[in-house]
Amino acid sequence: MPAEYTQSDQFRGARIHLSDLSGLEIRDCDVTGLKIVDCYGGNVSLGGGFERVVVNDVDVTAYVEAELDRLHPNRVLAREATSAAEYRAAWDAIEKQWEETLDRARRLPEAKLHEQVDGEWSFVETQRHLLMASDAWIGNAVLEEDAPYHPLGLPSGGMPAEASAKLGLTLDATPTLDEVLAPRLARVATMRRVVDELTEAELDRVCGRKPADPYPDREYVVRRCLTVVCKEEAEHHRYAVRDLTVLEAGARTE
Repeated sequence: MPAEYTQSDQFRGARIHLSDLSGLEIRDCDVTGLKIVDCYGGNVSLGGGFERVVVNDVDVTAYVEAELDRLHPNRVLAREATSAAEYRAAWDAIEKQWEETLDRARRLPEAKLHEQVDGEWSFVETQRHLLMASDAWIGNAVLEEDAPYHPLGLPSGGMPAEASAKLGLTLDATPTLDEVLAPRLARVATMRRVVDELTEAELDRVCGRKPADPYPDREYVVRRCLTVVCKEEAEHHRYAVRDLTVLEAGARTE
């Protein structure tokens, strides 16, 4: 079994020289200032939220972002929405793309929807995470519901297990796609109601709660909560369709 390091700072500022790092995976880490110099390899993959990426002295940040926006235009709608009408337009597009993608996913055997591709969340796990995101940012922060969190919600990997338990989440659940979609699509309908009733004044209202206890103590305005949900939906859709392509290819060869 390969060595595994979790919540460690032992590599901060380290210098790794003349070592075999083939197959190294760095996941959910702060890599600010990471430098890879005079290295070589046949297949190198980067993914995440990077402020600036330089490859062989060429800043490719703008190119990568522009190409992602071209391939996934809903990223732009989600990121740039500022008015009530723009949030409605963004949610229209997000709803439509997920309807089409859910139809595509249902053509695969149920077992395929629980497979992980390259260690990423499965399609079902992605739906669970998006349920959690809307529970936190809409159900809890914006609407201040009495019981906003559904047990099937799946938080990001950075949330401690004890914090997830306090929210009533069942992290080790193994629900079917339909079992997850029941609360997930109910939340989609809730978001639809919120954006349909949205006013310009409501956008700047300070929420009475933060999304969940592990989040920092600060002001959360409705505008920010809506943006987070829209961006989560757009980005995770990008990951989902990427992995569906792999799963479909696998299903054809089995």
